[in-house]
Amino acid sequence: MTASDRIAGGYSESELQYLLEGAGAAAGLDCRDADLLRGHTNAVVRLRHEPVVVKIARRGTPHQEVERTVRFVRWLMEKGFPTAPLHPVAVEQPLVVDGAAVTFWTYLPQPAEPVAAVQLARPLAALHTLPVPDLGLPQHDNVTAIRRSLTSIATLPPEDLVFLSEQADILEKELKDVTFGRPMGLIQGDPQHRNALHAGGDAVLCDWDTIAIGHPEWDCVTVEVHCRRFGYGVDHYTRFAEAYGSDVRSLRGYDTLARIRELRMVTTNARKVRHAPWTLEEVQRRIEGMRQGDAELPWSIL
Repeated sequence: MTASDRIAGGYSESELQYLLEGAGAAAGLDCRDADLLRGHTNAVVRLRHEPVVVKIARRGTPHQEVERTVRFVRWLMEKGFPTAPLHPVAVEQPLVVDGAAVTFWTYLPQPAEPVAAVQLARPLAALHTLPVPDLGLPQHDNVTAIRRSLTSIATLPPEDLVFLSEQADILEKELKDVTFGRPMGLIQGDPQHRNALHAGGDAVLCDWDTIAIGHPEWDCVTVEVHCRRFGYGVDHYTRFAEAYGSDVRSLRGYDTLARIRELRMVTTNARKVRHAPWTLEEVQRRIEGMRQGDAELPWSIL
């Protein structure tokens, strides 16, 4: 497999190769010369000799979570929803190889340009109108996720951990005063440019690990944060808001939602530093920007 010397999905390159070969053998797929596409969370590998992307869940991910994701995506596919499709293979998905949950997805060729935020508007708005299926989906809870990450961070100095914990306390109190404009329902949980793919001139959503029940505003503020922090610009998000039909920046309490979303992103990445030590500098740069109250500091993608 073509990959860097960095750990992907919590696995070394040799471990990842072993898992990929085992999954390929069970599913009847040719996994030679595969390419690692992404590895900061899950290990996502494109097969060169098959129209397939293999996703190996991050080390320690409960199989039940991946099973729930598979059931949800099958439900979306039955409804004709614009989602990246599971690939038909000769094994039940997820396939468990040496404790790791593996799923197979149909490869969709991509142009050089990533999906634009405005292309997220239509599928995201459609998702927010779907009924909630009886699949045991979790409640979206950013604050709990932040606190869970804080207990697992082992690479930051104590003063950074204290600062992040204090921010969580402050924002949790502020959140109680936020009045959401829309009822709870299905949300993607992490909609962004890299969690969508071009498909037939439109865009489809992918990476459904964060699917949950929550207020749609959480999805919209995630798009806004990514546009603002990763160099896309204000106009890029404004076009999304116009196409979606509402602008989360007009919500009283938007600032609280945005800061909570950013805090979750920072603490999640800080938790992963032990498996990705090269990301520590960027994580600490983001924390310092938060200390300074710099809402416009550009972030580098991890």
